Amino acid sequence: MEIGTVRQVNIDSEMQVAYLDYAMSVIISRALPDARDGLKPVQRRILYAMQGLGLQPSSAYKKSARIVGEVLGKYHPHGDAAVYDAMARMAQDFSLRYPLVDGQGNFGSVDGDRPAAMRYTEARLAAIATQLLGDLDKDTVDFIPNFDDTLQEPSVLPAAIPNLLVNGASGIAVGMSTSIPPHNLGEVCDALVYMLDHWRKLDDVAVEDLMHFIQGPDFPTGGVIYRRREEGEDDVIAQAYGQGRGKITVRALAHVEEMSRSRHRIVVTELPYQVNKSNLIERIAQLVRDGRIEGITDLRDESDRRGMRLVIELTRTVEPQEVLADLFRLTPMQGTFSLILLALVDGEPRLLTLKKALLTYLDHRQVIVTRRSQYELARAKERAHILEGLLIALDHLDEVIDTIRRSRTTESAHRNLRRKFKLSQAQAQAILDMPLKRLAALEQRKIQDEYKERQRQIKYLEGLLRSPKKIRGVVRDELLAIKERYADARRTQVLDAGKTQLTAADLVPDEPVWVVVGQGGLVARMPDEGTSPRVPARPQDVPVALLAASTRDTLYLFAEDGKAIAFPIHQLPEGVTWEGGGTHYADLTGLTRRDTVVTALALPAPQPEGYLFLASRQGVVKRVALVDLPGVSSEPFVVMGVEQDDALGWAALTTGEDQVLLVVASGRAIRFEETDVRPMGLPAGGVMGVKLSDEEDRVVALAVARSRSDLLVVAVDGKAKRTSLSEYPTQGRYGQGVLTTRITTSGENLAGGCVCQSRDPVVLVTQKGAAKTILARNAPRLGRATAGESIISLRKGDVVVDALVPLPRPESGNGEEE
Repeated sequence: MEIGTVRQVNIDSEMQVAYLDYAMSVIISRALPDARDGLKPVQRRILYAMQGLGLQPSSAYKKSARIVGEVLGKYHPHGDAAVYDAMARMAQDFSLRYPLVDGQGNFGSVDGDRPAAMRYTEARLAAIATQLLGDLDKDTVDFIPNFDDTLQEPSVLPAAIPNLLVNGASGIAVGMSTSIPPHNLGEVCDALVYMLDHWRKLDDVAVEDLMHFIQGPDFPTGGVIYRRREEGEDDVIAQAYGQGRGKITVRALAHVEEMSRSRHRIVVTELPYQVNKSNLIERIAQLVRDGRIEGITDLRDESDRRGMRLVIELTRTVEPQEVLADLFRLTPMQGTFSLILLALVDGEPRLLTLKKALLTYLDHRQVIVTRRSQYELARAKERAHILEGLLIALDHLDEVIDTIRRSRTTESAHRNLRRKFKLSQAQAQAILDMPLKRLAALEQRKIQDEYKERQRQIKYLEGLLRSPKKIRGVVRDELLAIKERYADARRTQVLDAGKTQLTAADLVPDEPVWVVVGQGGLVARMPDEGTSPRVPARPQDVPVALLAASTRDTLYLFAEDGKAIAFPIHQLPEGVTWEGGGTHYADLTGLTRRDTVVTALALPAPQPEGYLFLASRQGVVKRVALVDLPGVSSEPFVVMGVEQDDALGWAALTTGEDQVLLVVASGRAIRFEETDVRPMGLPAGGVMGVKLSDEEDRVVALAVARSRSDLLVVAVDGKAKRTSLSEYPTQGRYGQGVLTTRITTSGENLAGGCVCQSRDPVVLVTQKGAAKTILARNAPRLGRATAGESIISLRKGDVVVDALVPLPRPESGNGEEE
């Protein structure tokens, strides 16, 4: 019954319909991402509007307020705060694994700071975002009217990257929510390629097969996740991927560093995803004030542009592992991440398994490639049709010109051409529009070549559209290209339960590398490709040390004043120091630019049994047990007390049963048992190892004897030779040694020496910064009492100052057997 404009309804049914309409509006239009491109409507509209503004990765930045206004006015009639917050999140490298917006200005921080006002910040598209928007102009997706039916917007993006899993999503709708963690792009691409390769047996592909490639979530802030909460439990990550829902334990990455006076500090370098660092610090401080955690003396944030570093200093009376366990138990340093793979499929919310999410994306990409190929085929046929007409005109050029000249108007010329040469309307118009320059012979050849190319393109596209297998091959090739361009190393480590304390060495892949330390202070690492690095003749930074190491090792740098510092090798920058790459050690460690690093060593963790043998320029030697060396620390420590007129020169690793050699500038060398030097504490100054001939004499080399090896010595004038170690008798410490080379000219003393075998590379370094790499066998093998032969050409005024042999990774049992 209706009375005027009043309609009588059942309140129960009306509320149900209204609530369901509202709920579906929130689900579809706001809260949940599309399973195909992984974007919510507001995110899709922001990216599309930025592309419309021409904000490509190579273009200038534009004010965020301008972008937000464009989105509001054309596509998203909601609050500006909602649009700006969504855009800011897409620019945060701690929120998205691969940010889609390249922001300039303050877009917030992991401390929970809000982004600056939109009038202050600027933005443009990130390079990877262009892969989401690519091919939009090729009829690859459906366009829908905007809110006022004046413009068109894409209903979904082509999405050449699997954005749903790669960047994840979170949202709360009405009665449901989604929480999809980010993943590593390279791993997701590998899993997609695997599914394409096994397309005919796709039903047999299980979650376990996909997890050979996708280890688990890969959060932008790093951290650690666990497959199992307790020993013996099932893999919770596999269960979550198989069911589309689950909880994963996440933990901060922390390690313990030694301080002075037997104190320790806990250093947190990575936090669980979406943990606020400022709130974490406040939580730890509150627990200390309440007495729930004891033994913490200082808490400070040392984070900078190089990364996160939260330092928790402890007293001597507490066990660092127990404090760390309390921190994991009582603070957000450990928590759970709820994985809910809920996304829109065909406009409806669906709970997806990992396999279904990947399959939905692959289906979408096959549709994109098909529609793109259809579009390109139509354009190619249109162009080929025009070219056919132009070729007809060129074959009958005189007749065409005569026909046009005899026509009174353009319209009559158009009709005459079509009638006489049986052309289509488009072909006749193209002939009339053709400029005279196309009549040149070279231009005619270009038309013929283009026609042939169009024919090949048409044949390829028709074959592609007839074969679903070929379409999948295109999708596969594009995924591999995306992986090659944008994929990077995994940040979050996946472990089994059971470890209470994690160190950086536990989480870093064990990969062989070369570590290079330069005279100018640059330090870097480079991949070990099975051969020693080749130092150029004129390097920008002459090497002080070349070390074969592992990414899990610790680098020890020794300064000439007796100080040393320990630094994890995996944190070294990649580069080539002699090409200007790397970073100065003062920017990485507690050493300053006033400290001069003279040598370096790489030690595995935990430290092996053995000793560190040191020698100074004035012949002082010292032996330190490796277990006495502190681990990774931000502060330098004294490794040898050095007199004011002396300088530390060398450090070598020994087993406790080795023999060492000292070579002095006056042409002598002494060989003695390392046991002649008793082990000493770190601050000690050492004992004399060799008698120098006069005040001008000095030690130029320290080496450890090896079986079937030679002692190679080189003079300042470039003359070198090598002599079998069997010619050097073992003596007592602090003797004058024996002759190792004959000095024929006054002032031409020895510059350096090393123990090597014939195939070892030796780097000769000169005072003016030149370097020459030779094989040891290039130096003649002569007796001790002879002079060497010239093996390097020196510029006027230049002299040799050192000889380096790349050091292998330390192993036990390197004593000599003769």
